[in-house]
Amino acid sequence: MATTDDLSGYIIAPDPNAPRLTRAVDGVDHEGRPAHISVVEERPLTIFLNGQEIVTAMTIGDYPEYLALGFLRNQGMLRADETVHRVEYDDDLETVVVRTDGQTTYEEKLRKKTRTSGCAVGTVFGDMMEGLEQVTLPDTQVRTSDLYALAATINRTPSLYLQAGAIHGTVLCAGDRPLVYMEDVGRHNAVDKIAGWMFSEGVAPGDKLLYTTGRLTSEMVIKTALMGIPVLASRSGFTAWGVEIARQVGLTLIGRMRGRRFVCLSGEERLLRDADPSGIPDEDSKHRRKGAPT
Repeated sequence: MATTDDLSGYIIAPDPNAPRLTRAVDGVDHEGRPAHISVVEERPLTIFLNGQEIVTAMTIGDYPEYLALGFLRNQGMLRADETVHRVEYDDDLETVVVRTDGQTTYEEKLRKKTRTSGCAVGTVFGDMMEGLEQVTLPDTQVRTSDLYALAATINRTPSLYLQAGAIHGTVLCAGDRPLVYMEDVGRHNAVDKIAGWMFSEGVAPGDKLLYTTGRLTSEMVIKTALMGIPVLASRSGFTAWGVEIARQVGLTLIGRMRGRRFVCLSGEERLLRDADPSGIPDEDSKHRRKGAPT
């Protein structure tokens, strides 16, 4: 369990005890004994851009405004310089309306939906790949000492995953400091929440690292690149297309981060090996079971 000092660097950290995010459920275990556990809630959230319905996402329900802004930003429906007048969340109707100074004309884009491999069935629009041609990521160095420090802090942070499982986490980091830690049933939602926070707060991406508990899929790589973040790291593994796209856009891609171990499949030349791996404690089996992605 993390201490107060472990959480002091976060701007936003998970709150496992927040109301409405989990529900207590009674059942039986493998030996037929009563089991009382917490399970993650899942609820729909419909996102509107001005007067047009865009998508309904399944989410745990926290930070709906950031999720809506980030989703629209990552789908290219919200320009970096666009003025957002209001973001209106209605808890009863389970809707978010993002109101801008432009007209909404995305009928063709909405017809080009692609079902993704993300948990809770993420939605990507078919022309997302086209935006990668204009992406230029900074040639940012990555210190291995920062990677080890981030993993140690994030893995000690109290989270919904450690309490209830069935969820993914994504963390925006700078150097060895985790800044914003978002969770959701789909890794794509967690990334969109971070994108929405960055858009809302005007946070520059060029010196940031994105850490995720989920797989390094093509969708994760595309979203990270379109956000302008030059480094993506994960406890989990890779897909071949994710690696291919990372190499294409110059994204540093690091996976299988467990204890002293990690694998870099893109941008290895940007790694600054300033920490001796032999001095980093490995994860014991108990920690790996608790922290492994679902």
